[in-house]
Amino acid sequence: MENKLSLEEIVSFCKRRGFIFQSSEIYGGLQGVYDYGPLGTELKNNLRAAWWRAMVYERDDIEGLDTTILTHPLTLRHSGHEDTFCDQMVDCCDCKARMRADGLAGGKCEKCGSAKLTAPRPFNLMFKTNFGPVDDGSSYAYLRPETAQGIFVNFKNIMDATSKKLPFGVAQTGKAFRNEVTPKNFLFRVREFEQMELEFFVEPGTDDQWHQKWVQERFDWWIKQGLAPENLKLQKQTAGELAHYSKATTDILFKFPHGFEELEGIANRTDFDLGSHTKTQDEQKFTARVNPNKDSNAQLAVQGAKDNRPIVPFVIEPSAGLDRGVLAVLTQAYTKEVLEKGQERIVLKLKPHLAPVKAAVAPLARNNEKITAKAKQVKQALLGLGIGRIKYEDTGNIGKAYRRNDEIGTPLCLTVDFDTLEDPKETITVRHRDSMKQERVAIADLGNFVKNYFSS
Repeated sequence: MENKLSLEEIVSFCKRRGFIFQSSEIYGGLQGVYDYGPLGTELKNNLRAAWWRAMVYERDDIEGLDTTILTHPLTLRHSGHEDTFCDQMVDCCDCKARMRADGLAGGKCEKCGSAKLTAPRPFNLMFKTNFGPVDDGSSYAYLRPETAQGIFVNFKNIMDATSKKLPFGVAQTGKAFRNEVTPKNFLFRVREFEQMELEFFVEPGTDDQWHQKWVQERFDWWIKQGLAPENLKLQKQTAGELAHYSKATTDILFKFPHGFEELEGIANRTDFDLGSHTKTQDEQKFTARVNPNKDSNAQLAVQGAKDNRPIVPFVIEPSAGLDRGVLAVLTQAYTKEVLEKGQERIVLKLKPHLAPVKAAVAPLARNNEKITAKAKQVKQALLGLGIGRIKYEDTGNIGKAYRRNDEIGTPLCLTVDFDTLEDPKETITVRHRDSMKQERVAIADLGNFVKNYFSS
């Protein structure tokens, strides 16, 4: 059945079960900034790892990178961010609230409903910080507003180190910072967030084909993470919506509790970025457009496949928000079920590879030393499989343990009971989260059972 889930309900659930907390809550909270709790940290790590595996480990044409958060101001000047990376904002003349101009309903203040608003004006979204020992305004850096520029300015280093040929990509995950005018909708629009970005470099003229290919690749990947196809849709940006660097952008939208919104954007950035960071010298040799940059000492070009003339590659960029991804998989997985006796069960039906806890091992009688010792032995054996976090569940109430693990998305619960001690095969009860079915599995066979479960 369809989940009718409100944003308030998911926020409450995330706090209660230790997924997401408001940052600095004891001091009233820091708006637009959130902390990941014990389970949220595991879920976020698992989603990031799934992306990295799909992008880097499963392909031979993509390399990984990890660049700094502090960004040279010239990088963001020549990338266009200093001039164009801004939102249009308005102020309410009555209640003095400040808000994004593009989010207004009927041209009225979203706080008090007044129609007395100032004219829209640009507000730069980048965080600026003093750089060095003296705060005199002359030496500064930015907290990066995206991870992409770190890839572009390292293009020559990557080429020299790996000798890659077109087409190839560079993947990166990491923090980015945007001084949003109006953070809202929980993790959806925040000031500190994490991105999963790929810059895929291609021959000019093949960019349209690669753009479509990556749109489909990314759409299919999100389905593999458990998002229902009916809750996803593709939307091409109009000419007025395109970023300053984009020739074409297709957004993957997900049905969040507050409606369909962007989960990931796949942009054709043409040669804008590499051209912007390329020096002027020998510009006439390039067959692609180059934006002269007298501050750079690099030529970010490669040899073309046809005539070996230098070309500036075009770039296809799938860019996803990891935090939005976490919110999406939580929204999709959160399920309320009514059981036969009228009881309600909340179960987080996450894909097994994303589950914060992969399996919970519980002794039926926590005061029985033989049973608890065997349960701890089972936990250690499962840890050796390297599948993720295994939890020892020593609460003394199996029914409550099952319900709690259902709610946090644990796929398997394993119970060591008296039959385990009496059975020559040492079988234990394995309970499945989604179906609630139980089966007996011998401890000796448990390793293969669990590995097969998580690989299927």
